[in-house]
Amino acid sequence: MNLWYLSIFTFLSTFLSTFGSELTFELPDNGKECFYQEIKVNTTATLEFQVVTGGQYDVDVILQDPVKNMLYQQVKVQFDSHTFTAQKTGIYTVCFSNEFSTFSHKIVYMDFQVGEEEPLPGIGDHASALTQMESSAVDIHKFLNLIIDLQTHHRLRESQGRKRAEDLNERVLWWSMFETVAVVTIGVTQVFILKNFFNEKKPFVNVE
Repeated sequence: MNLWYLSIFTFLSTFLSTFGSELTFELPDNGKECFYQEIKVNTTATLEFQVVTGGQYDVDVILQDPVKNMLYQQVKVQFDSHTFTAQKTGIYTVCFSNEFSTFSHKIVYMDFQVGEEEPLPGIGDHASALTQMESSAVDIHKFLNLIIDLQTHHRLRESQGRKRAEDLNERVLWWSMFETVAVVTIGVTQVFILKNFFNEKKPFVNVE
């Protein structure tokens, strides 16, 4: 299903799961949405986002650590990715702001991944070298994750392109209606003016 129809997942002050989360949410005009994630010290995390639809496809982004130190900040950006290592254990905050826009709401995709992915069952505790089948399973798992990531970005681009096409189609429709009304109005006016030119005027008779 298109992300445009899956995008009404609005989370206000939402705690994400332990290993991060991937979601799409609606950011209203003059609005601000913040998300919170608990991260342990020396843990690597990656924040990735993209504005799918709305306005100029831009948003303000701020990432703060538990003591409100600024780790990452962008103004009116369409998409970006930021990787960092937590220096403190606590709640990290990421906020998306659309306060600069007075009439256009946005649909934003966010992927907040924390820590390394756990190995496949039975692989992490392997004492000896991996067998050929186990190595193949690890490679397949890696490629499947890559495919999922590529599919997600493809759906985002598809949704963005569809929304742009719908906006263009709506503009063309309204412009066509305007041109139709203008042509009809001009035609009727011309007929009325020409009709007055050829109307026979009755002579004035002075009766004394």
